[in-house]
Amino acid sequence: MDIKLLHLHPELMSLYGDWANVALLRRHLGDLGHTVTVEQVSLGDDLDLSGADFLFLGAGTERAADYALTQLRPWGDALCKAAAEGLPMLFAGTAMELLGKSITAADGTETAGLGLADFTAVRQDRRIVGDVFGPTALFDEVIVGFMNKCALIHGVETPLLTACTMGFGNDAQGGAEGYHKDNVFASELTGPLLVKNPRLLETVVQAIYARRGQTLPAEKPSFPYAQAGYAITAEQLRLRLEKENASKK
Repeated sequence: MDIKLLHLHPELMSLYGDWANVALLRRHLGDLGHTVTVEQVSLGDDLDLSGADFLFLGAGTERAADYALTQLRPWGDALCKAAAEGLPMLFAGTAMELLGKSITAADGTETAGLGLADFTAVRQDRRIVGDVFGPTALFDEVIVGFMNKCALIHGVETPLLTACTMGFGNDAQGGAEGYHKDNVFASELTGPLLVKNPRLLETVVQAIYARRGQTLPAEKPSFPYAQAGYAITAEQLRLRLEKENASKK
């Protein structure tokens, strides 16, 4: 099977090694026996969604994200249509903020978002920085990642993380985080997200397969180092949380 991955504005939105999300997805699909093409959509390029199997936009500074929004806004209707038709998409870090109805800057200036979701993003002067982990309804493992944001995300009805066992969520400490509806996945977590979370990677791959009317093979490539790395991260975060909670007593 020939698979096409779209990587939007990697020259602008690739903080925290987020390009590795696409690199790992390409390798994983290649190990499954597919021919994988990564098409980078740079500034000034047309966005052609025909034949695409996956779309990714990574994290950037707020200034970079705002500029990316100006480039993507002409394609907002096409992106909404593709999302409704089941095109798997992942938006990481500040890219998540672009999906909603609006973005309000710290000075109160409001800008329209892409409209893929109904939530709103309100930026503040204070930054929220730190490690995060929490459960998801997608599988029985926690999702781990790193957050560095200044926006509060309000109105998410279908979050990616149902709660944050450690860290800040969309708009509250310990609250739900991210966004997930159908095949659209979004989170302010970076790190990069698919590299840190093998089960989330598999979930995205499964979405790509399902849209093609295919099912994942029973015997899949094994990546023991990825799973071991995830297990160590999750355990160390859990132990750190237990220590922090014990110090408060």
